[in-house]
Amino acid sequence: MNDHSRDDLPNDDPPQRISKRATGPSRSHRRREALDVLDLAGKMMDATDGIVARLPMSEELAELLRTSRRIRQQIARKRQTQYLAKQLRRLDEDELDALRRVFVVDQAQVRQETARLHRLEALRDRLIAGGDEALAGLLDEHPDADRNRLRQLQRQAARERQQAATPRAARELFRYLRELLDAPAATDAGADIQDDDDGFDGES
Repeated sequence: MNDHSRDDLPNDDPPQRISKRATGPSRSHRRREALDVLDLAGKMMDATDGIVARLPMSEELAELLRTSRRIRQQIARKRQTQYLAKQLRRLDEDELDALRRVFVVDQAQVRQETARLHRLEALRDRLIAGGDEALAGLLDEHPDADRNRLRQLQRQAARERQQAATPRAARELFRYLRELLDAPAATDAGADIQDDDDGFDGES
């Protein structure tokens, strides 16, 4: 009787089934993707008109979004948001990423503006509490500022705080400081334009 190696013997074991879980995304992964797209649809529904205008999308999708955003009834709007998400899931990942990037940029701009407003509020509060010394420091940094107006608003705002009155002068001081700190950028831009014009005239 001839000996047979184990490899020569027929394999009676049933074929192994390939798990679907191993060949594709898991159910939890698909659910996360669906929720992510639903979140994107919600942002598109609630976005400002300026943001919507920057969204890269087909005319068909843009018309669907315009129609959907007109809906005000809460339940109907929620249902329409889900329908919009369903249409978004038909896009490829690059198209979805392009839409998401618009909101990322907008959020960064919002954070920058919020930080700027907080700095202005802190400057105003230091000016109100710091008296003449704080005013002198501000004028050193901004010699073109209106000294008399600043001093008047500073004193009125300090008096309002002492009397717990409506902070009208404090609000006016905040607006003036915002104009003052924004002015250099506008002035520099104007100077650049003037320099360009001068250079062009000199070459002609």
